[in-house]
Amino acid sequence: MATTFHKLIISIGFFSLLHAAYSAAQHRSYLRITEQQFTSLPFDIILQGIISLFATMYGVMAVAGDFKEIRATVDLEAKSWETLRNLPSFYVFNHRGKALSPDYELPTPNQKYVAPDLSLLLQKN
Repeated sequence: MATTFHKLIISIGFFSLLHAAYSAAQHRSYLRITEQQFTSLPFDIILQGIISLFATMYGVMAVAGDFKEIRATVDLEAKSWETLRNLPSFYVFNHRGKALSPDYELPTPNQKYVAPDLSLLLQKN
């Protein structure tokens, strides 16, 4: 996991990346002072920037730990269909049924909601 070595790699890589950026700015100002044309950065600044970038990325990935699978099937394999489709935030307890049915009684707080048997409604006549 996150060892001191990996944290040291992150800090060294980050400071090296800042140094490469500072060196690039200094090189640019040197070219302006000497009135030379800017063509590209020197090879050592480019190499320092690339190596420090990869060192920082390696350290961050080592400190971050294991990555989680992106595929949804890995998380959903252990769940049944009933638990996937159980959305308690969509339960409606206050509806028009009490106005349409004269026999409707409000449930007491101690009663649990029992879903109606939908198999009777889905049968073909």
